[in-house]
Amino acid sequence: MKKIKFALLFVLICQQAELSAQDTYYFKNGLAVSSPQRYGREAIYTDLLAYRLYTNQLKTPADGQEFEKSADGQPQVWQAVTADSANRLFRRGARGRGGNFGRGGYFYLTYQSDKAQHALLNVKGNSGLYFNGEPHTGDPYGSGWLYIPVQLKKGLNEIYVRGVFITASLSFPPKPVMIVTEDPTMPAIVTGQENGALQGAVAVINNTMKELKGLQFRSTFLGKTVTTDVPPIPAMSSRKTPFTFDGSGANAEGKTPCSIVLFDKNKTLDEATIDVETVMPSGKYSSTFISDIDGSLQYYAVTPQTGGPQKGAALFLSVHGAGVEAIGQARAYQHKDWGTLVAATNRRPRGFNWEDWGRLDALEVLGIAREKFQPDLQHIYLTGHSMGGHGTWFLGATYPDKWAGIAPSAGYPTLKGYGSADGLIPDSSNSPMEQMLLRSGNQSDVIKLVQNYKPLGVYIFHGDADRTVSVNYARQMRDLLGKFHPDFSYYEYPGGGHWFGDISVDWKPLFDFFKWHERPVDTAVNDIDFTTSNPGISAAFRWASVQQQQHPLQYSRIRLNRDRAAKTISGTTENVRLLRLELNDFEGGDIKISVDGTEITAKAGATPLYLLNDGRKWSVHQAPPLSEKGPHRNGTLKDAFNHRMVFVYSTGGSKEENEWSFNKARYDAETWYYRGNGAVDIIADKDYAPGKYKDRGVIVYGNKTTCKAWKLLLNDCPIQVERNKVTAGGKQWTGEDLSACFVWPLPGSDVASVAVVSGSGITGMKAAYANQYFAGASGFPDFMIYGAKMLETGVNEVKMAGFYDHAWKLSDGEMIQAE
Repeated sequence: MKKIKFALLFVLICQQAELSAQDTYYFKNGLAVSSPQRYGREAIYTDLLAYRLYTNQLKTPADGQEFEKSADGQPQVWQAVTADSANRLFRRGARGRGGNFGRGGYFYLTYQSDKAQHALLNVKGNSGLYFNGEPHTGDPYGSGWLYIPVQLKKGLNEIYVRGVFITASLSFPPKPVMIVTEDPTMPAIVTGQENGALQGAVAVINNTMKELKGLQFRSTFLGKTVTTDVPPIPAMSSRKTPFTFDGSGANAEGKTPCSIVLFDKNKTLDEATIDVETVMPSGKYSSTFISDIDGSLQYYAVTPQTGGPQKGAALFLSVHGAGVEAIGQARAYQHKDWGTLVAATNRRPRGFNWEDWGRLDALEVLGIAREKFQPDLQHIYLTGHSMGGHGTWFLGATYPDKWAGIAPSAGYPTLKGYGSADGLIPDSSNSPMEQMLLRSGNQSDVIKLVQNYKPLGVYIFHGDADRTVSVNYARQMRDLLGKFHPDFSYYEYPGGGHWFGDISVDWKPLFDFFKWHERPVDTAVNDIDFTTSNPGISAAFRWASVQQQQHPLQYSRIRLNRDRAAKTISGTTENVRLLRLELNDFEGGDIKISVDGTEITAKAGATPLYLLNDGRKWSVHQAPPLSEKGPHRNGTLKDAFNHRMVFVYSTGGSKEENEWSFNKARYDAETWYYRGNGAVDIIADKDYAPGKYKDRGVIVYGNKTTCKAWKLLLNDCPIQVERNKVTAGGKQWTGEDLSACFVWPLPGSDVASVAVVSGSGITGMKAAYANQYFAGASGFPDFMIYGAKMLETGVNEVKMAGFYDHAWKLSDGEMIQAE
């Protein structure tokens, strides 16, 4: 691991505010300091200021006061800063946002209020903040639409903002419940299509101390009115909420206003207007859908085939770069006469780097496009630019049997080598504990999956003067493929920067290359060389799949050859415990199978064959029960954030513990909204009922002592957290400063999981505030137990981390325990 660097830490001390006639107050004065911290793409994080805040050791800052000494012994002091004419705050010597996008330091700001009142906090350029000790998500990309409801105390209110270059304000809107249209998710109306029940989504802010239930939207568009129920919105929070409108009356190109009224029974709470675009059938357009990930409204964009979609034509899935909207991606392409182009969103313009829920978004859109446009399944292609070039490399290696060809443009292969706003994925570590933790991110390393490209046509396209993503990444992949790949093409555009016009993506030779390539039908594929690190993400290539691993999330490889005429299958495997083979392509009779030297005879037929490796030889095995690990549910903490997850906060603890639980759930919901354009139900533990939330992922905030739903969800889990104690198998730790995060199968479900974010006391609970599990490709294992002092000293405070075995049991061989 690289040595932890001292990051820039900003703090604003803002002087007493008097609102006069204005309803927005901009923070113009403050303090700033640098402090060691590390947030990124792994479970471990460090943050000295946060640690002192959680342990009540943080002194009230003052200009010139020493915060700490740097690694070279120099004092790091708070320094006064003043906003520029655009109300931007930055420490002397800082230059813009830099490469940290707000992760480098802390501002401290205060607001003196003459009364207790509600307000909306808006901070741009930061990665997180604490308002009177409560955590809230940041706006690192300066989007500007993230308004956080806050309760001002009478007197001094303190804010710590993690950022480098920020703008901060408080506003005092006249309405406690508001519609925000600055971040809409909207479809286009395509004339001639079915437009009677289209869906858009806008954010609703609840700036009250009461949960809002039973609200409704009433939309009116060209005289047609539709009413939509609004899901519950917790107190002092916001939620992106879908509404339905009738667009059947639109028949001319252009934008038409749609009015939206939010009401409670017969009382209007707020109203707004949003424009809806209408396009002709030949136009490029956006289309919305309800995501199976979380039930939120998402969108994709389409560049239709010339003359309209034709059944059996080609389909191109395009994945965009960082900061690019899907509709912008689609508009960069000219219409093709031989197929339709569809652009997925990655949930946000930056989102998850096409990994994690960005990966799932791409698969959702691919499934929708296949159903809607009915393409020839042998002519589906994948391409993308910049971050989407990474997405192309990643999705191509992860699902090599879905594409006839892939074409990364200006792409980087891995987040180990390039990174982004969340930093690099660490490449290695000298610590066995950290090595265990980093295993959970193995699926992101496409260099280790490079053999998976062998069945695909690959076209690599890059400008040779690209200063954003170096052409050396393309050359790296060219050199790797050149050692074994029989079918790839490579072109460097002379003088091309990162973007040199629409041909940066809509490059004719690239699409000509696609036209020459066809995905073989399954019966024609007899050779398999497939690698995966997580069967829960990618398990199969054609007729063979890795069902279970011997060592979870290490790389598994299967190299198999079948001869249908001779009725044989032979080959080798690495790190495979349970292998599944489809035998329905054989024409009856006995099949001789040789795997790793073990000889087995099986019958051809529609029933899959399961083979179990006991460490010495293979034998025929029955289909495993769904209660075990497998492609349907294979663990890691992140797996629980699927299947329309629900956040469950605790009400059975002390006042401080219960407040922590709700604040943490709200903080995660804010982050999910910002990063993933998502929405999530937040409920109290006493309201959780298995039947009501069947097969939905559950995130528990609390422990056995504080959470009233613990016994329902976690009674059989070998890891237990309660007040002042954590146990895992035969191991026990005591104290109130312990934190834990772990996953467990949801009782009564074959697919969903429970994730636990927990602590043994208020210090341990606060040390679990960070949520890098929402950073794209960040690695989180099945379980991790650590002391709060990890925030100061790092990995040495991790007590235990690792993975359950195939039967969800703790295994000494698959975890690391601190000495």
